Amino acid sequence: MSDAPTRSGDDGSGRQSIWTRPERGSRGPVPAHSRDAIVEAAIALADAEGLPAVSMRAIATALGTGAGSLYRYLSSRDDLLDLMTDRVVGELRPYPPAEGDWLDGMLLLARRQLALHRRHPWLIEVSHRPSAVGPESLAWFDNCLRILEPVACAVTAKFEAIAMVTGVVSLFARSAAAAGSFSFAGADLAAYPHLVAAFSQPPAPAPRADLFERTLRGLLTGLLVADPTEAG
Repeated sequence: MSDAPTRSGDDGSGRQSIWTRPERGSRGPVPAHSRDAIVEAAIALADAEGLPAVSMRAIATALGTGAGSLYRYLSSRDDLLDLMTDRVVGELRPYPPAEGDWLDGMLLLARRQLALHRRHPWLIEVSHRPSAVGPESLAWFDNCLRILEPVACAVTAKFEAIAMVTGVVSLFARSAAAAGSFSFAGADLAAYPHLVAAFSQPPAPAPRADLFERTLRGLLTGLLVADPTEAG
């Protein structure tokens, strides 16, 4: 998912959006598959084996066809990645109702985003590539703005806040993916007195809200509410 929407006609590199082109070319034999089937096969492959495993040849093998036949539906792997990303963004539906506290609404959307990244870890890899914004991604941005409608601030600040939420989600998704890969086990910490002192402290009571929630509540309040006592 991109941090902010751009024109739906291209991805910023001059490449025409896959959503502005017909499902398949007008020439050639009657298609044996659909664009939807190709995208579903690609998502299943990425979920199971990671994004590097997603190639036209691998998807064609999964569908029982030749790799060349897929180019009747897609011009490139970039088209496929755009379609895959937008398809899984649709899993964020149904969106929360507009009533209630806007901060709680944004937190709920962010938790759904984080769960989406955990179901589809490859989203982290595609999140920073130039991409055209599809209909599901546009719907997600639209609903973020709907939730933020009661907040009295400039629309540019709202777009910045939405982008920052997406960035925090990506950060936590990356941290979860890397959990356990870093350890002090076997290290001599004698030369690092601040680390020794930190580890020597008695455990503090657990905060009422987890780090993800505390981070987002602080971020959104700081960006969108001049006086924190006015939040909500």
